Amino acid sequence: MELIKQLVEIPSPSGNTQEIIRYVEEELGGLRLQMKRNHKGALLITIPGEDQSRHRMLTAHVDALGAMVKEVKGNGRLRLSMIGGFRWNAVEGENCKIETSSGKVYTGTILMHQTSVHVYKDAGEAKRDEVNIEVRIDEKVRSEEEVRALGIEVGDFVSFDPRAEITASGFIKSRHLDDKASVGMLMKLIGHICSEEITLPYTTHFLISNNEEIGYGGNSNIPVETVEYLAVDMGAIGDGQSTDEYTVSICAKDSSGPYHYGLRKHLVSMAEENNVDYKVDIYPYYGSDASAAIRAGFDIVHGLIGAGIDSSHAYERTHESSILHTETLLWHYVRSAMADA
Repeated sequence: MELIKQLVEIPSPSGNTQEIIRYVEEELGGLRLQMKRNHKGALLITIPGEDQSRHRMLTAHVDALGAMVKEVKGNGRLRLSMIGGFRWNAVEGENCKIETSSGKVYTGTILMHQTSVHVYKDAGEAKRDEVNIEVRIDEKVRSEEEVRALGIEVGDFVSFDPRAEITASGFIKSRHLDDKASVGMLMKLIGHICSEEITLPYTTHFLISNNEEIGYGGNSNIPVETVEYLAVDMGAIGDGQSTDEYTVSICAKDSSGPYHYGLRKHLVSMAEENNVDYKVDIYPYYGSDASAAIRAGFDIVHGLIGAGIDSSHAYERTHESSILHTETLLWHYVRSAMADA
């Protein structure tokens, strides 16, 4: 839980993930792993297994939702362009950081232009969109010229304050649990494999991808020997969903279509055999690194599991029991025979 909290507090909107990739690299550096970065900036970790002719790959992503400066407005505020799929109302009132190309960071708040109810009669009804949403910078600026004098320009990255908190009742609530909760789980899993000197049945790759929120994080650098590809992401919670915050969610289908039936049944079987609480679910408006790999034409068996995350792509929350059951299923999965074996 503490590792996840550390991860969400590192700003990493898609397109600006160097710092968090470096953090993961350094945290795992003492384990003498085979690690390399691909040209897209993702981190690929390989643990050799008994069978080196057929490989597995697990992936989770460090990139998060964010924004980019679209326009420096004449009133000294900033207009934004979204990075990733969220709704403007989900970040209204949120504190943020603006990182300039020189590396200087300024703070601000994302607000409606028509925020003050004492001035704007339509403050509650005005559309939450890229026209009305703006950033109020925490500097003494009242014009475009004064903002540009700070070094803030179009194309600068804007990250959202995660407001991470671990409660006494076992919840962690924060932005960006999608998918830094899974990254934390894979890091702990890798550490456990190494510390226990476990020999895995198959050579296993762990891809810490960095472009999932924009659709192409895990669709390359997949070794030709890879047979099974498991995305570790998040389970979506809402009306009509079986996923909750206390179990591992196993995805049967998302907007890309069904996941591999044999692998899904294998995951369910392992959960039942090892007292792992799980739910099978369909995520109607969702895609993963595994589905991106399938679309890219890779001949793989693909699956998707994750902790149940409430209020996805907004101020998210999950419980330690969901993290425990997800990580336990992962532990049994990497030591199991392949689904078709």
